[in-house]
Amino acid sequence: MKRSFLKVLTATALVAILGSAFIGCGNTQSEPKEQEGEKKELNIAIFEGGYGKDYWEEIVKKFEGDNPDVKVNMEINPKIGDIIRPKITSGNPPDFIYLGSNNESGIAQALIKDKALEDLSDLFESDDPDGGGKLKDKILPGFLDNNLTSPYGDGKVYLAPLYYGVTGLWYNSEYFKEKGYEAPETWEEFFALGDKAKADGKALYTYQGLNPGYNEAVMISSLASVGGQKLVDNVLSYEEGTWKTEEAQKVLGVFNDIAQKGYLLDGTVAMNHTQAQTEFLQGKALFIPNGNWFEGEMKDAIPESGFKFGFMPAPAFNKGDQRYAMSMIEEMYIPKAAKNKDLAKEFLKYQYKNENVKLNAEKSGGVVPIKGGIELAKPYLPESNYNCFMVFENGIKPVFQDFKPTPNVEVKVYDEIYNPIGSLMNKEITVYQWTERIESATAKVREAQK
Repeated sequence: MKRSFLKVLTATALVAILGSAFIGCGNTQSEPKEQEGEKKELNIAIFEGGYGKDYWEEIVKKFEGDNPDVKVNMEINPKIGDIIRPKITSGNPPDFIYLGSNNESGIAQALIKDKALEDLSDLFESDDPDGGGKLKDKILPGFLDNNLTSPYGDGKVYLAPLYYGVTGLWYNSEYFKEKGYEAPETWEEFFALGDKAKADGKALYTYQGLNPGYNEAVMISSLASVGGQKLVDNVLSYEEGTWKTEEAQKVLGVFNDIAQKGYLLDGTVAMNHTQAQTEFLQGKALFIPNGNWFEGEMKDAIPESGFKFGFMPAPAFNKGDQRYAMSMIEEMYIPKAAKNKDLAKEFLKYQYKNENVKLNAEKSGGVVPIKGGIELAKPYLPESNYNCFMVFENGIKPVFQDFKPTPNVEVKVYDEIYNPIGSLMNKEITVYQWTERIESATAKVREAQK
């Protein structure tokens, strides 16, 4: 299963459009005055998900050890959003929250809607806790200037990136080495490998047929490569005519070429994600889209010999064009109504200390998006994880599929983008029909937004 943070489109995004989930949560409260000899208290709320709780238990002890005048009160739970909702509603939110903006509770989306998040820009303008410049310059490029961390487009940061993931195309690097193949940099090179694969009785491509959303690793990255961030922004904001542009049509054409030229593994459309991934591991297809969790998820199905995970971002249309890899972020943030905002900022900044980034990887297996962060995490990651995270250290840019929240409409644009891929692969629809279906869906969203 994909980590939960990959599911950016959730029903709870409706909160951001249909109205606030909170009353009074935007009221700013002054910092409490501590009596002499009393410890300052920091209240934090932590989502206990795929990264576990071991890191948070350790970092709380460590922060208290480095700050003897502070006591950290931590609530950590898989349902932390439901637990803190009444506190936020009553104007008594936690001082610090780690709960991704895609979480089904809708907490972050509601706080964004209410403009009830503390501006963190001053924190990122402050000094790197390890020295050497400002904190913002320590963060990997692209992770502070996106709609997930800067939701209002005003250049200010309201949600700080804690963990990130990477998606792209996976291949068997041992097989490529044996055959003398190079990982393709362009779509032309990619399809040239398809003809070679056919000669060897293999398919060029497979994907998790019953879960066609995995193809987002190709779709969004390719849209960014051919049309830049502007095209991606138009897609994510449902701009009229976006999918009819020459650039978007080129991307849809990639999937059409896979279908029409016989490059898809037979039976793909009817496979679930585990079946398709097993077929790939057995060498029946050269490429499959997936994320950095791939090896861990399929550890029991990996061949004992003749296989090694290789990873690459989606190819570009022209040699030398900027390439992208779709990334996901889990964020941490501070409610504007928090009572201990300055202390909360200290704790948030503490997460970016090199020693704590390393501790985080050791205890959770998570990677923090700072420069050199992947090297700090390397001892605690599978080799395949390390290799895919390294793409952002080697000139590949991140792109995020952060669709704007939609009103309560029957159609889901995400589904209309990805679900028809199976019909296209079965040659039941054309690219023109696929395009019209997406454009029709975006039109309904735009109408509902009026």
